[in-house]
Amino acid sequence: MVDATTVPPSAKKTAKAATAAFESALPKIDLANLEVPAVVREMAEKSVQTAREAYEKMKTNAEETTDLLEDTYTTASKGVAEYNAVALESLRANVNAAFDYVGALLGTKSVSEAVELSTGHMRKQFDVLSAQAKELSTIAQKVAAETAEPIKASVEKTIKKAS
Repeated sequence: MVDATTVPPSAKKTAKAATAAFESALPKIDLANLEVPAVVREMAEKSVQTAREAYEKMKTNAEETTDLLEDTYTTASKGVAEYNAVALESLRANVNAAFDYVGALLGTKSVSEAVELSTGHMRKQFDVLSAQAKELSTIAQKVAAETAEPIKASVEKTIKKAS
């Protein structure tokens, strides 16, 4: 059986011969002794220096952006944790109030007493829910402002640099 992945020896010899013929036809240039005009050398050195400076600026900007993103993420994480803690505490208070209400409702002796209890509970819960919504809204606004502040400062700094 013949292996399809191997190349017949005659094809290898032909490729080597073609490569040798091509290389022998090329002019021989000794790059070590090649003199480059001073103008070309100076332009190349300036290009390399410009590329290094551009790289350093890009590296500095990337590091600043990374720091900015880390600060923003940290601020946002802390704010979200605070918001979640307040939301969970509100939920706990509301569930406890609902259980207390149901317990009191089951203990009523008349329909008028149950209606009076329900009306009082509704008023109280409306006030509590309004206060909780206000507190959560305040926290959300604070988190948004604190998270946006580093970004705002960075944009202002960039605009000042560009001016």
